[in-house]
Amino acid sequence: MESLTARGRLVRVVVTLVGSGLLLAGTLVGSDDHFPFGPFRMYATTDRLDAPVAEALVLAGDAAGGRLVLTERETGIRRAEIEGQLSRFTADPARLRLVVDAYHRRNPDRPPLTTVSIVIRRHGMTDGRPNGVDTDETVVDWQVSR
Repeated sequence: MESLTARGRLVRVVVTLVGSGLLLAGTLVGSDDHFPFGPFRMYATTDRLDAPVAEALVLAGDAAGGRLVLTERETGIRRAEIEGQLSRFTADPARLRLVVDAYHRRNPDRPPLTTVSIVIRRHGMTDGRPNGVDTDETVVDWQVSR
């Protein structure tokens, strides 16, 4: 077995110190954007067991008078993508055109959509279990223009 040269040991020490420094700095002042050197808040925090759990729903109305929940199956767009872009949809509801277009590409034979809304549904919790008390808040409402 060969032993490390002085230069090899120095390189390992410097790499270890730099990596440790990045981890420490990321832990103290980092955010999700700095992962893996910053904390990934999804796994670094906890909520109270009685805190409501929020989910974003995309609701739509169609020309035939139907109401539907647009899921990934209907649009190809994951809920996390909607939630991640929520501030953009709120600032410019016409961006929901992307969701409408995705729906129509996947469902060409269904009636055209006339309205699209993003609703935040908060599921009530008691001791970490759903208690059946849900509240809805419409945060974006858009009339589809043709």
